[in-house]
Amino acid sequence: MKKLILSMAAVAGLFAASASYAQVPASAPSGTTGLCKDGSFYSGATKKGACKGHKGVQTWYGAASGAAAASAPAAAPAMAPAAASSAKAAPSKAPAAASTAQAAPGGGPGQVWVNTSTKVYHCPGDKYYGKTKHGSYMSEADAKSKGYRADAGKACQ
Repeated sequence: MKKLILSMAAVAGLFAASASYAQVPASAPSGTTGLCKDGSFYSGATKKGACKGHKGVQTWYGAASGAAAASAPAAAPAMAPAAASSAKAAPSKAPAAASTAQAAPGGGPGQVWVNTSTKVYHCPGDKYYGKTKHGSYMSEADAKSKGYRADAGKACQ
């Protein structure tokens, strides 16, 4: 009887542990595997290098599931709001699974998207341009004068 109770407790513990993993929020882009501390999403295959430049990983959801994982590049942050990618996993201009997120209205020639929570600005064509949770459009000169820095230290062309 004692063995039965212990084995049932072990099974219940395993079930509870598997159910306690963090669930991907509904607002996250398809294929999201992590949430960065700055509120951006990450969708790379591994935790190593995840959220680099975004203050680190806040919550790890684990491997992407289903077809989204199979069709997504190794690091496809969108950071629907914005995602961080591992510099080793994919070039910064790689299409992201979350790149389907709608860009904020506005922007245009000569405008950069300033992420007000990370103090980083993104150039037109960048996967985060107009897509981070907190931000606004302004000229690159205005962004620099207000203390914002270019994403990955690369000024717009």
